[in-house]
Amino acid sequence: MSHIINSPLKNAMTFTAMLLTHCQRVFLAVPRCLGIVAGLLATLIPLGIATAAMPTPNVPEIAARGYLLQDFNSGQIIAEKNSHEQMEPASLTKLMTAHIIFSELRAGNLQLTTEVLVSEKAWRMLGSRMFIEVNKRVPVEDLLKGMIIQSGNDASVALAEHVAGSEEAFASLMNHHADKLGMRNTNFVNSTGMPDSEHYTTVHDLALLTKALISEFPEYYKWYSIKEFTYNDIRQHNRNALLWRDKYVDGVKTGHTDSAGYCLISSALRDDMRLISIVLGTKSKEARAKESQKLLNYGFRFFETRKLYSANSQLTTSRIWKGASEQLALGLAEDLYITIPRGRYDKLDASMKIDTQIIAPVAKGSSHGIVDISLDGRGIVERPLVALQAVEEGSMFQRLSDEFSLFFE
Repeated sequence: MSHIINSPLKNAMTFTAMLLTHCQRVFLAVPRCLGIVAGLLATLIPLGIATAAMPTPNVPEIAARGYLLQDFNSGQIIAEKNSHEQMEPASLTKLMTAHIIFSELRAGNLQLTTEVLVSEKAWRMLGSRMFIEVNKRVPVEDLLKGMIIQSGNDASVALAEHVAGSEEAFASLMNHHADKLGMRNTNFVNSTGMPDSEHYTTVHDLALLTKALISEFPEYYKWYSIKEFTYNDIRQHNRNALLWRDKYVDGVKTGHTDSAGYCLISSALRDDMRLISIVLGTKSKEARAKESQKLLNYGFRFFETRKLYSANSQLTTSRIWKGASEQLALGLAEDLYITIPRGRYDKLDASMKIDTQIIAPVAKGSSHGIVDISLDGRGIVERPLVALQAVEEGSMFQRLSDEFSLFFE
């Protein structure tokens, strides 16, 4: 995988930052310095080795009430329709139920071996079930697999009641987690996705939840690729048909009610590129699989994702005034990925804009500029340049000396 930080761009960026520091030291006017820097950045070498570009067609027609195709690493949305419209999630709700149980496991409040007493309410649940029995104790691991693989409503309620005391209390917990994830147009009233006028979400919010589930809990996410599960001598198959049709698909979840239609969240990993596809409100089991496959094929065929910079790696340094050190290392707080049409990597350019005067003390992680990535002259990604280490105030002599120098800036 090509990495911009090893390209000629890094040397050019470092040189321009050094030039700016030199200008400051010889007391040239900052506007003149910035003009020189801007001119150099405008002529930077493209960021990669040229590959043959291909035309990017329009998104194929997707027969769904709402859909979204997103790259997992960059977060870039490749295609969407009605992604912010409130809709019923059906059993996709169980992703949030799982997210909470996984969180409880990580916090040590649960163990996979913890036995859950099955209530009559859980036992009586309609719809898809793993067929647990009332007043029996079932390990958390079995209940999770029954919910993930078999979409068991009974398993979902049993887990919810064990964690929160009642399903209603668990729904409150679900909404708390949704708020923390930024799911602003979501409201849960149950753990299963059974129809209710106050139980809704959006395609966009489901994408936030799916990304969190995959990134935060990889050790449990792998269960979403399991094709079948046997409990109580009853073997049931995973309802995600793409697990059998596409070797790159490793999740995630199906859903269906009469009012919600047939829904599917899919994720596939191909050549280090992971895509998330969401379709809501299709007309049949076959349609949800077919439309999801269309989106995934479109994304993998016509787009690519590249890692440009690593988190906490030095991209440049800048002069810092009145500090214990004269140089401040700057980089990014998080890995920077971009998703672009295939064959356009050589058309990327990057530039940095650094604060003209950085005064100590400086805290680690504080922002002191931006990195801007553009394609064909159009900005596509912008990220803050942050201090990679703290710099304390310098000595009295250093502060007075720099104060004198700044007087001429």
